[in-house]
Formats: sequence, structure tokens, C-alpha cells
Amino acid sequence: MAFAWKQAGVSYNKYLSIAAQAIRKSLKEQARAAAERRSGNELKVSRWENGKQGETKYLGTSEQ
Repeated sequence: MAFAWKQAGVSYNKYLSIAAQAIRKSLKEQARAAAERRSGNELKVSRWENGKQGETKYLGTSEQ
């Protein structure tokens, strides 16, 4: 028996993103606003050399 998200042709991470978005949309207005503020993610990368962190580059957010 295959999982529904595999049958739909999406990755597990995309499935989780879709599920979280559906849950946030079903919340009442005040709870929805709080959940939306928590939903944003940032991506940053740092190069490490000789055990020390170099410059950090911000690559953006995961907003869809």
C-alpha cells in the first residue's frame, strides 16, 4: 500500500507544507494570524574553515 502523497507525485516535504497550509487556513482569525507569523522560514548559509564560521549569506525565505 503506497502513501497518498507518493501516489500524487509530491515529496514528503511538499505534502507537509500543503497539510500545514490547510490547517492554518482552517483556524479562526486570531489563531490564523499567529500561525502565519510562525510559518515563515529563512535560508542562510555559512562556510566553515578551520573550525571557524565565515560570512553568512541570506538566500531568502520559503514563501510560496
